Amino acid sequence: MLTVEQLRADAETGKIDTVLLGFTDMQGRLQGKRLSARYFLEEVLGHAAEGCNYLLAVDVEMNTVGGYAMSSWDRGYGDFVFKPDLATLRRVPWQDGTAMLLADLVWEDGSDVVASPRQILRRQLARLGERGWGAYVGTELEFCVYADSYEQAWRNAYRDLTPTNLYNVDYSLLGTARVEPLLRRIRLGMEGAGLYVESAKGECNLGQHEIAFRYTDALATCDNHTIYKNGAKEIAAQEGMSLTFMAKPNQREGNSCHIHISLRDENGTPVMAGSEPYGLSKAGQHFIAGQLAAMRELTLLYAPNINSYKRYVPGSFAPTAVKWGIDNRTCSLRLVGHGPSLRVENRVPGGDVNPYLAVSALIAAGLYGIEHELPLEDPYEGNAYVSGADTVPATLRDALDLFTGSELAVTAFGQDVVDHYANYARVELAAFEAAVTDWEMFRGFERL
Repeated sequence: MLTVEQLRADAETGKIDTVLLGFTDMQGRLQGKRLSARYFLEEVLGHAAEGCNYLLAVDVEMNTVGGYAMSSWDRGYGDFVFKPDLATLRRVPWQDGTAMLLADLVWEDGSDVVASPRQILRRQLARLGERGWGAYVGTELEFCVYADSYEQAWRNAYRDLTPTNLYNVDYSLLGTARVEPLLRRIRLGMEGAGLYVESAKGECNLGQHEIAFRYTDALATCDNHTIYKNGAKEIAAQEGMSLTFMAKPNQREGNSCHIHISLRDENGTPVMAGSEPYGLSKAGQHFIAGQLAAMRELTLLYAPNINSYKRYVPGSFAPTAVKWGIDNRTCSLRLVGHGPSLRVENRVPGGDVNPYLAVSALIAAGLYGIEHELPLEDPYEGNAYVSGADTVPATLRDALDLFTGSELAVTAFGQDVVDHYANYARVELAAFEAAVTDWEMFRGFERL
């Protein structure tokens, strides 16, 4: 991490010549500008920067689309302000002479851009803060690595890609050694950018791996998540390889993003741990009960894309049943740890998740359970896939219907935010339904 004084000194010696100023868009991607270090220090540091507000009103291919109240042709596609958060200033070791920091999005009058994922999370954290609580979060991102470059993969229409492992390397030290040069570069790069790397391990899909980072406060974790995801792709590209965080890149196991969350008070004392059954406090019981009660309504924020729902396959370690269990990986919610380390793991999100939105949903659901003192059902024992319990929505359209009909979502996030992200889902559905897929061609070209 860097202070402004260190950046200024490094800019004077030429050690740093470029500053990236970025924010996370609806799709969970880093967007922003490359600034000269001199310009950043002389102008942006004191006066911020601007960017077109269409950046929160486009689809994944950056097409302008209708349906967004905050940004449209009728409104002229003006600017919003990138307000630098100096607490996020850091080096970018995998890019020469480069530092970066993240921005909060505000309008010219200083008011929040309410649909900005980072601002949505800030508001949920403020709700916790009213109780004197803070959220601590860890995200576990899985990805699949291929020997093909991103350009080769694109030109080949993503067919016949060569995974870096040709068999299941879950926990295999031999198998992961095949990819260690890349994994090591990513780990060291992230350490140099101020992240605390814990470990790396193989996973089940071909070429699938996970790099784990130490938990920290919720906002920093989501910032780090986004920087890591972007940086890992950049490092892979520099090595002539590619990796994907898609929730379901093929018919094998999908890429998950399990999210661990716990609460602490102002003195650092755990809020969810206590003397009630299973080591929980009353607040901890209500918090988990709220997660269960809101799971289906808020799944859109955990699984934001059409591909997200392909991951929910019984017996695949991706959850389907809205159940909680003690160290039970077949449930949507898994209670792990003991005493101060007690935390709940939400296993619903995939690698394509926007972390700010998902963590906002976790907090909103937990507070709903606490505010309504919801009772916690007994933990599920055994295979939750065959429990007969309610399941997470099966498709993006189902999740959209539940989200738009959710009073909880409107109360927690506001109608404008609900409308904004509902439109995101409608745009994706319309684009998919207009496309002719490979499946349709192989199914019907000759035989229908």
